[in-house]
Order: sequence, then structure tokens, then C-alpha cells
Amino acid sequence: MSEKKNNYDPQKKWAQKNDYITKGFKMYRSQADAFADACEKAGVSQAAKITELMEKFVKEVENGEG
Repeated sequence: MSEKKNNYDPQKKWAQKNDYITKGFKMYRSQADAFADACEKAGVSQAAKITELMEKFVKEVENGEG
């Protein structure tokens, strides 16, 4: 007998519903470690800080500053 696997993943369903994606890129380990340390010292998550930096850059470019 074959068992059906339950493929229900609420996080995946939420991500699809909200058009939420995972974005990956390569960078030097030393940069990643320094960024992680700085985020920890500042008490912010890395994802939150990257999102903030991305939003700031988009606004700068849209305003002709970048």
C-alpha cells in the first residue's frame, strides 16, 4: 500500500497567497558575517535590514538620486 503524503504547508500557502518570494545571492563570507554581527548589535533582523536598504535604494533611484 502506498501512503499519501500530506503536502499541506501553511507557510508555503501564505507565501504564495501574499506573493512572497525567497531571494538569494552570493557574497563574501566576511561581508555576510560582518553584516550579521552588525544586525545583532543593532537588535534588528538581517531580513528587516536588507528590506529597509532595498526600499531606500528604490526610492533614491526613483527620485533621481541613485
